[in-house]
Amino acid sequence: MIPDGNREAASVSESVKIKNFCLECGLELLQGNERDYITFSSALINRPGLLLTGFEDYFGDGRVQVIGNAEYYYIQSLSEEEKRRAMERLFTKRIPCIIYTRSINPSPYMLELSEIHNVPIFMSHRTTTSLNTDVGNYLEKLLAPMSCVHGTLLEVSGIGVMLTGRSGQGKSETALELINRGHRLVADDAVIVKRLGDELIGSAPEKIKFFMEVRGIGIIDIRSLYGVASVLPQEKIDLVIELRKWDGDEEFDRINDGNDYEEILGLSVPKISLPVMPGRNLAVVVEVAARSFRMKRMGYDPLGDLLKNQKVGK
Repeated sequence: MIPDGNREAASVSESVKIKNFCLECGLELLQGNERDYITFSSALINRPGLLLTGFEDYFGDGRVQVIGNAEYYYIQSLSEEEKRRAMERLFTKRIPCIIYTRSINPSPYMLELSEIHNVPIFMSHRTTTSLNTDVGNYLEKLLAPMSCVHGTLLEVSGIGVMLTGRSGQGKSETALELINRGHRLVADDAVIVKRLGDELIGSAPEKIKFFMEVRGIGIIDIRSLYGVASVLPQEKIDLVIELRKWDGDEEFDRINDGNDYEEILGLSVPKISLPVMPGRNLAVVVEVAARSFRMKRMGYDPLGDLLKNQKVGK
């Protein structure tokens, strides 16, 4: 388990199994081992037409290379020696892989170069435009800015709620009670947060996905105990609720005008601080907070209505 408040920035590259890349993007592996890993460092996709002609300036290293009809027929128009030089030129660059679209089959020499340089080659039956969109979306999610946050993420009444606070404040116990009440767990203790545009998407580290640590009981498997409807693979983070032990002296916002935020990966997320005290049912309070947040997001402002009613009554 990770220490309190620990946030780690992700590296600029990500490695995935070739087999998983094929499944996610609908590709057929033509050269390479599906059990091997492939490393991506850029979400951009390149069509190497200019490089094949011999113009190497401004080539985007680290990008997936896609060969469609234009590139294929250009290579076919070359002499055998020119074909070899064009293909060899591509493999002198730092590229993660090559994808052929429209069911185009690479030449035997291209497959030979692929094996020599350990660069996998894939084939897709789709058009180049369609493939670029799907692979680009996959890489954008894979390489999105990432942080690991100490907390528990759930979906509560359609709202992505992340519980934070020091160890021993009752995050896991509160989450367990919320699951008993029909809400769903995404991650406990460690939340992998990725920024996609103006949204923060949270998920669990693969090794502890759907597991929860409960003091006095130990590790439990939420999916096995409560069924597949009790868990989610990922969820948008809409609201942060910090659990803080109340010592009787600290003042908490009794009105909550919605001006408190938690900054994660450069985005501000609405935040509520809840005092933890003996006998308080935190699960019910969190549930009410999520429902109230959803109503406010739909345009209803209970504080505004209360103030308006007070003015009318005077």
